[in-house]
Amino acid sequence: MSPQDYVQQKAAASGSSFYYAFLFLPPERRAAITAFYAFCREVDDVVDEITDPSVAAAKLGWWQKEVQQAYAGQPTHPVMHALMPHTQPFGIESRHLMAVIEGCQMDLNQTRYLDFAGLAKYCHLVAGVVGEVAARIFGQTDEATTAYAHKLGLAFQMTNIIRDVGEDAMRGRIYLPLDEQQRFGVKANELIQRTYSDRFTALMKFQADRAHALYDEALALLPASDRRAQKPGLMMASIYRTLLREIEASGFQVLHQRIALTPLRKLWLAWKMQALGRF
Repeated sequence: MSPQDYVQQKAAASGSSFYYAFLFLPPERRAAITAFYAFCREVDDVVDEITDPSVAAAKLGWWQKEVQQAYAGQPTHPVMHALMPHTQPFGIESRHLMAVIEGCQMDLNQTRYLDFAGLAKYCHLVAGVVGEVAARIFGQTDEATTAYAHKLGLAFQMTNIIRDVGEDAMRGRIYLPLDEQQRFGVKANELIQRTYSDRFTALMKFQADRAHALYDEALALLPASDRRAQKPGLMMASIYRTLLREIEASGFQVLHQRIALTPLRKLWLAWKMQALGRF
């Protein structure tokens, strides 16, 4: 299997909403974002799939060395073989990849966040930096687009956190800020035991309102000159925001299930943004 086939399979197998936006890109940009996304999946899977923290930490350490070697001209992993030809044309720097790894390392060392400011630092590494790289690959021409990409990445990550509350709690990780849990009177053991309440619903509505505000702020930050180039990001925003509305419509029934959109619906939302330029 070639490195290109490997990253293609890795991206497609994830079932992620991001994959549907990639389909509309020109071949070179599609190859670059697919390889970068496959890298993100590889390091994220270390945290999600390896149950022994010391083994996961060692594996992430291996990835840090692999990134250093790859940028020194000696990649060994298929993902890095696929990604390296695109790093110079699209301005993908080693610091970007190291930041993603650092975010995954935080998952091994930190399972709670005292407040939103602390959570936002984590989101910057695992989502904001990813948004920054994606914007470059999509064809960013205006420096101001970076701020849009970081804000949109934060909106995506907050949507993920809302969707995955139950799943994450079962893994021992709670991303809802502790001070906000306390404000709404929701205890960690209620999340772990999948206990719904009006208090939980109120807490989740607060999180969803924040996420919607982040989407609005991100869209307001996107320069008009880059709107056409950044259509793939806008496709993802359409898909993710629709998912957020589905979660809201369910009454935030996220503790016992993972709410998702069908592949056909994701493709429709992506096509609508591509063809009509609207959500």
